Amino acid sequence: MPVQAAFRFARQYFSHTDMVSDLYREDRDVKKTAIAALLVAVSGSALADDVSPYVTASLGNATLDDTFGIVDVDEDSSAYRIGVGIDFTQSFGLEAGYHRFGTFEEDTPERFRLDADGWYLGANVGAPIAPNFRLIGRGGLFFYDGDSIFDEFIRESQDDGYFYWGGGAEVELANNFSLVGDWTRYELEDTESDVISIGFRLRFN
Repeated sequence: MPVQAAFRFARQYFSHTDMVSDLYREDRDVKKTAIAALLVAVSGSALADDVSPYVTASLGNATLDDTFGIVDVDEDSSAYRIGVGIDFTQSFGLEAGYHRFGTFEEDTPERFRLDADGWYLGANVGAPIAPNFRLIGRGGLFFYDGDSIFDEFIRESQDDGYFYWGGGAEVELANNFSLVGDWTRYELEDTESDVISIGFRLRFN
C-alpha cells in the first residue's frame, strides 16, 4: 500500500536523530526532498481512498522568553505558517509546511537579535466534539534555520531537526472551509518559542 510505504519511509528516515543532524548539515535541501517524497507517496493513496487533502495558512504571535549570556530576552514577533496536509480520518492526518517566527530583538547595550524560520513535518490528531467542531493536537519535527547576533557576534544555527507540539480547535464555517486556532511550542536549538496562531484550512474532497 502507498500509505504503508510512506510511513516506512518516514520512520526509517527520522528514526535516529544523530543521523538526521548529520544529513542536514551535509545537504540543506534533503529536508525538502523528504517532505515532498512523503507527501507525493501519501497523496496518491489519499485521493484513491477518498480522504481529505488540504492547504492551510495562519498568522500568529511568537514569544521568546529566555536568557542569552547576560541578556534577558522577553520579546514577541509576528509569525506565519503555510502548509499542506492529508486527513485520513477525522482523528489522524499528516501535515508539512513552512513556518516563520519573524525577528526577536532586545534593545540593550549588549545587542541581541534572533531571526528564525524553518520547515516542519508532523502528525495531527483530532477529537470530534460536534459535526462541525473538533479539538486537534499536533506534533512532529521542525527543521530550524536561524541567525542570531549577540554583542555584534553573528552566529548561524545548524539546520537540525527539533520537536514541536501543541493543540487547538477547528470549526467548519462552510463546505470544505474551516477556521483553525492553535498553540504550538517549538524547540529552537538551546531555547524554545511559543506561538499562538489563527488561520484557515481549505479541503479538496
